[in-house]
Amino acid sequence: MRLRVGVSTSAHAIPWKRVLEPGRAVCYTLLRAAAPVLADRLHEQGFGRHGMVPFGYSGPVFPQARKRRGVYAAGGRGYLELGSPLPEVVAAWSVALAGRDLLDWGGVALRVHGISLVETAVERGSARLRTRTPVVMKGSGRDDGGERSTRQAWVLPTEPEFHHYFEQNLRRKAESLDLAPDVSLEQISWVGPKRSFAVGDGLKLGASVEAELKGNPLVLNAIRDWGLGQANSAGFGWVAA
Repeated sequence: MRLRVGVSTSAHAIPWKRVLEPGRAVCYTLLRAAAPVLADRLHEQGFGRHGMVPFGYSGPVFPQARKRRGVYAAGGRGYLELGSPLPEVVAAWSVALAGRDLLDWGGVALRVHGISLVETAVERGSARLRTRTPVVMKGSGRDDGGERSTRQAWVLPTEPEFHHYFEQNLRRKAESLDLAPDVSLEQISWVGPKRSFAVGDGLKLGASVEAELKGNPLVLNAIRDWGLGQANSAGFGWVAA
């Protein structure tokens, strides 16, 4: 399930380091306002057998904002999307947002103009999902000789290890939700430019993708509302509705 939050701002731009970074705190703030026990459990333990955090978000989008080189354009009416495969998370966000006029997005004030449920569903055993934000994926961190050289080995969709670790992440998400890991990556049909965004523990590198997946529709729908790749709760890998 996912929510679309109508927002507006008088700001003309959002600093690049604030495009995604504030979202995780906003999601937890809203969750704590309506379901504090659930919020604390997800924050401290994660969910399911792998301890993953099953939610994601898009970052603010302002379709009519005038594009300018070097800045993330903002201004006027726009929207923010929040999603989770757990209905109780989306329900809590809905309750919290119903009582809010403003959201603080890392120092940028977003005025709330209402919320709606985005009702799109995967009904077949395949789906083509394109992300709005970069997919980040951690690889083995091993060099050509097989020795581990780093623990922060972000791999891009064009690199050899990506397919394996991407597919493994999809199956871990299914298992976290107690669903059979009936999902596979058929192909990456499009790759966007390499981008990095700041989050709480530094920069994460990735690229937007269009991925063709095959599997149980229940799993595909859950992944669509959660996001592709790792660090979804930091706004990465958000799937465009």
